[in-house]
Formats: sequence, structure tokens, C-alpha cells
Amino acid sequence: MDILHTSSTLPDRRICDQARASRDMRFDGLFFTAVTSTGIYCRPVCPAPSPKPQNVRYYATAAAAEAAGFRPCLRCRPELSPGNDSSRHGDHIVARALKLIENGALDDLSLEALAQRVGVGSRQLRRLFVDKLGAPPIHVHTTRRLLFAKQLLTETAMPIVDVAMASGFGSLRRFNSAFAQANCMSPRELRRRPLAAPGEAWTLRLGYRPPYDFAALLAFLRNRALPGVEQVDDQSYWRVFGNADAPGWLHLSAWPGSETALQLRLHCPQPQQMLPIVSRLRRMFDLDADPQSIDRVLRSDRLLKPLLRRHPGQRLPGGWDGFEIAVRAILGQQVSVAAARTLATRIVHRYGTPVSVPGAPTLERLFPGPERLADADLGMLGLTRARADAIRGVARAMLDGRVDFRSEQPLDEFVERWTALPGIGEWTAHYMAMRALSHPDAFPAADLILRRAAAEGGDALSTKALLGRADAWRPWRAYTVMHLWRSASDSAARTTKASA
Repeated sequence: MDILHTSSTLPDRRICDQARASRDMRFDGLFFTAVTSTGIYCRPVCPAPSPKPQNVRYYATAAAAEAAGFRPCLRCRPELSPGNDSSRHGDHIVARALKLIENGALDDLSLEALAQRVGVGSRQLRRLFVDKLGAPPIHVHTTRRLLFAKQLLTETAMPIVDVAMASGFGSLRRFNSAFAQANCMSPRELRRRPLAAPGEAWTLRLGYRPPYDFAALLAFLRNRALPGVEQVDDQSYWRVFGNADAPGWLHLSAWPGSETALQLRLHCPQPQQMLPIVSRLRRMFDLDADPQSIDRVLRSDRLLKPLLRRHPGQRLPGGWDGFEIAVRAILGQQVSVAAARTLATRIVHRYGTPVSVPGAPTLERLFPGPERLADADLGMLGLTRARADAIRGVARAMLDGRVDFRSEQPLDEFVERWTALPGIGEWTAHYMAMRALSHPDAFPAADLILRRAAAEGGDALSTKALLGRADAWRPWRAYTVMHLWRSASDSAARTTKASA
């Protein structure tokens, strides 16, 4: 058997057969169907007539299918499928290397340097990728860029040279060659009938696996939104980003008429920023999560089972920027969400960089970076001395490299490095890992609301007792945090309503 056809993440063939026959959206992105008679690979939800069973091959990733010589379907468009988060969760070598690749590491690093970053040799890393994903790292990297380019060519009228830059290719010649090899057609041939016209912003589709509780995620972000930097309502999320010379903006909302995609309107002055921004949004809005895998672990717990039924599709609300989340986490220590937001807003208005964004006039500030806050006078904004010192200390530590938000670092290492800083305890470090890294197993066990919710009506559990109980929730403890916080909020709302 071809080694590229073997993968530990590929579901059982009978499951793949059933999911393909029923076009089950829950399996979109968890495997791909390749047809030997046509040389094409598809999503399991492809509306094309079913091929003969003897002509079907299953692959765990699009990269594996392309490495085996298949080209992406023009009808179901594999570039629209959500990612497979099961390959990225945890702190194993492949997960850490994948996070680095998604952050563009192979744009600048060799495979040997990437392997060194995760502590193995390049040959071992290649073998692990083939075993886990069905394709070596360079195929995963190249396929990711080519599929993004295919989406831009199909959904926008962006000039082809900008598409090449946006998808991470350093030259138009290299892009044309790689695209033609993978798709058996040139970019210009695919672009015969672009679906969108040029405008102020490009519109892209961001897919996910249902169920997906977008409303709950927006509600979480709306309570914490910083005026001028972001704007959140019941239907959408706005954000300004970039720098004062060339700011960009984005608007994310539900895709009209679709239950499996969000609509991104993106104004990005620098094309090479587009793929990192889309990757950041996919992490921030947890679009690659596999609800089936999460529920399979958590539904056996008597406390969590009814919460999973009550709120299907609960996702992790990430943050846009690590340093911003660190500042907001410090401000949120032992105070209400509203109080922390007030203090953060003062910092933005005093130290944030003013910008002019014609397409989104309510967005007028960039959150200040560590260089702006390292020596800032924060006491004048109403911060306690301890919090002001902690924020300045974090800013200096980030500038000199003692701490960072590298996505590939293991959770325990991240917590250990951050808690070495004054003013950063276990709760703050785990909260930052949950929001800034979107780590699915981050767990701020000292949180009083969590300890009360897990006690099921009794006295609040101790931190140690909660950690013991939460062992059964690994590797998805961060999702239990969201469920328990939401349950406590719902209970408080019912109590308030009943006493009114």
C-alpha cells in the first residue's frame, strides 16, 4: 500500500463510506474522497454523483490526496472545508509542527530548522507527518497555500500577482508552476469567470463543521469588546488591524443561507497578510473544531452531559493578539468583566495608535503593543500599582524574549514561563493559553465560578479537587470552562429574573 495512503487520523472505511453516501456535514474536512477514474479528490459532502466503490480512495488530508496525484474538485471545492483540529490539539510533535506551519514557519525556515524547533530530526518529522497526516510537511505547507490561492481566484477578482503574494509564494513564476502542477490548469484558466468584482473589501467563505453556536461566541466577545478597536453586535464582529500607515479592517458574520460557513469581508492593504489573518480568524473563532470528538469525551460526565445537550456547538472564543489578551487578563484579575473592559478602554484611548479606516469609521484605534506600555504611566488611568507593574513587566518580558505566544510551545511550558513573572498566577496563565493560544486543554482551575459550578450545588470545590475531577475532561478542559461559565451565567440570569 502507498505510504501516503496510510494515516492514523483517517476514520474507519465503513464510517467514511456512510458519511460520503449521506453527505454528512459533520465529517467535512475530516477526510477526503479521491476517485481513481477521474483523478479528482472531493469533500465528503460533494454533490456530484457517487463514484463506483472500487474507484474510491480515502485520505486524511487534502495534502495526502494531492501528494498521491489527485487534483481538487471544482464543484465541491476542498479549499472550503474546515480544518481537522484533531491533528493540532495537544502538545505532541505533529501538533506543534502543524501550528508552526500554519503560522508560516516554512515560508522562512528549512525543514531542518522546523524540526529543530520541535525537538526532532527532519527525517523523523517527515515520518511522523506521513504516519499521522498522510503527507510530509512540505506537501502540507504547499497544499495549504495552493488551496487558499484557489479560493482567492474563485471568489475574488484580486490580480493574480496579488493572489501569488497573498498565498505565500515569493514569485509569480513559482506560483504559476505549482498551481498548474496541482490543478492541471493555470491560475488564469481557473479565473475565467470570477465570482466577485473588485471593491473596497474581498469577501471569503470560512467553513466549519456543525453544530456551531456563533451567537454565543459573539455574546462572549461583545461583553469584552473595546470601543474603537473592535465592534461586536448580535450578528457580526468588526476589527481594525495592521499599522497606522496602512490599517486594514475585517467584518465577520454568518454566511447568508448557510449553516456551515461564515462570511469574511476583508480589507487588507498588504496581500501577504491575508493568509495569516484568515488563519488567525479560524483560530479565534474556533472554526476547525470537531464537535463530535469533543462531545465523545465530555458527554460521559453527569455534570456536562445536560450542558452539551442544552448548548450544542459551544466553541472557544479566542483573542486577536497575545499581548492584548495578556493585558486584559491582568486587568480582569478579581474584578468584573465590565470593570476590566473599562480599564482596557482607558489604556486604548490613552496609548493606542489612532488610525483612519474609511470602510469602517467606528474603528479608530490600534491596541498598543508592548513597546508602548513598557514604561507607560498606568496609575493615572485608575489601575492599582500591582496591576500597572504587572502590565509593564509583561511588556518588558515580551520585548526581551523571556515570554511569548509561540503556538507550538507545550501548555505546561507556557504556564511555567509566564507564572515566573510578577503578577501572573496560574489562573492568568491558563486564561491566556485558552484565549491567546486557543489551547483546548487550558484550565484556570482556581476560578471561583468553575469551582462552584463543578460542586453541583454544594460548597465550592477546592482547586485541587477540581483539577482531580477535570482529569476525565482531558484534552478538552477549556471547552468545559466555557460550558460551566455559561451555565453559571444562565443560572444567575434566571435568579435575577425570578426575583424581579
